[in-house]
Amino acid sequence: MGQVAVIGATGRVGRSTVEALRAAGREVTEVARSTGVDVVTGAGLDEALHGVSVVIDVTNTPATDPATAVEFFATATGNLLEAEVRAGVRHHVLLSIVGLDRAKGTGHYDGKRRQEQLVEAGQVPWTIQRTTQFFDFAEMVVGWTTRDGVATVAPLLLQPVAIADVAAALVDAAAGPPQGRAVDLAGPETLDLVDMARRTLTARRDPTRLRASWRDGPFSLEMAGEGLLPGPGAQLGVTTFDDWLAQQTPE
Repeated sequence: MGQVAVIGATGRVGRSTVEALRAAGREVTEVARSTGVDVVTGAGLDEALHGVSVVIDVTNTPATDPATAVEFFATATGNLLEAEVRAGVRHHVLLSIVGLDRAKGTGHYDGKRRQEQLVEAGQVPWTIQRTTQFFDFAEMVVGWTTRDGVATVAPLLLQPVAIADVAAALVDAAAGPPQGRAVDLAGPETLDLVDMARRTLTARRDPTRLRASWRDGPFSLEMAGEGLLPGPGAQLGVTTFDDWLAQQTPE
């Protein structure tokens, strides 16, 4: 595989990916603002990618506004791909989202679609690994929507996956040849987001109450039904939601 750069190395997925790479005996370059590299401005990218043969991109943004999210992913990915060409990178591995083509009207998804388009049109051979949402997704939604002790959570059907399983899949992808679109990765069971939120709050001993509704939340009705579930033949992670919950401790 040679030297691997993880873009977004200090985030949740990035940290786990760096750990998995090192456990596999790989030489890793951590790329993040805290390491002096800014993918939005391009500062430090050429130096960071010197000698790198594979890039794993797990960058993210909290932006939910469509224009802001698209601008972030387009700018960061454009700078990264150009730097990879200059550095002679041989394989670009991108983390993306299952159901991206079916879920419209959400800023983050708009940005990720633009990111995928740039990778697919770029000069660096690529693998796009789409995964379902992570186990802490319900907790994040509660944080976004809580008002006066009540969180509004849409009854989404999901097949969430553990971040450690995602990291393992990214390391496997980076170790092999470019695949184009890899087989989707999902968790081992289908769950309802409201139930996930309820169980997570119980594990956290959090008194926040839940309101199940599509209104006043970050999701469009186009995500209803099975729109965010993986297609047939998806690769399944080994960690269950119960496994993950058992590791959580009340704050």
